[in-house]
Amino acid sequence: MIDETFLTTDEVLEYLQVNLRTVYRLIKAGKIPAVRVGRQWRFRKTDIDAWLERERSHSIPPVRSSPTPTQPAKPDGRPRVLVVDDEASIRDLLSKMLALADYDVDVADDGRAALERMRKVSYDLLITDLNMPGMDGLTVIHEARRLNEHLPVIIVTGFSTEASAIEAANLGVSGYLTKPFKVPKVLSVAAKALGE
Repeated sequence: MIDETFLTTDEVLEYLQVNLRTVYRLIKAGKIPAVRVGRQWRFRKTDIDAWLERERSHSIPPVRSSPTPTQPAKPDGRPRVLVVDDEASIRDLLSKMLALADYDVDVADDGRAALERMRKVSYDLLITDLNMPGMDGLTVIHEARRLNEHLPVIIVTGFSTEASAIEAANLGVSGYLTKPFKVPKVLSVAAKALGE
């Protein structure tokens, strides 16, 4: 027998651990299947589970490699996010997750490249690794705040220390993700940082 369990919008919010705007963005982009019943949305649980599984196994979507100063801050009204991480797998995973949730994503593999991009393009959110060779994440945040003092920042780290957590809090970061992380958590923290 086929499982025909349907979830309400509130149940999907709880199940995916995201906010309402993220769910509507995913529906509009055709990322998650939904059925309109009167004025309510209903979601087949098996469809949501299949979507989550596909997201874990999809190939990485293309992201721009060289932004130009003429690029608008928000193409098509989508929030623009810069992901900075020296690990290609983490960088690609984050960019994939965010792009699938309809964010406009750029990536940088180190702090210097990130700052160069931020001088050319206005971003709505910065997601940076804490421990990187050369320029570490805290230095990237300090420099990014010189360019845009109100830029929301999310720190990603696999090696959290009390001192770095305190310094991050003092810098007013919007979120703190510890590796490994899950899709719903990343989307939830990003949406919260952007005030969605």
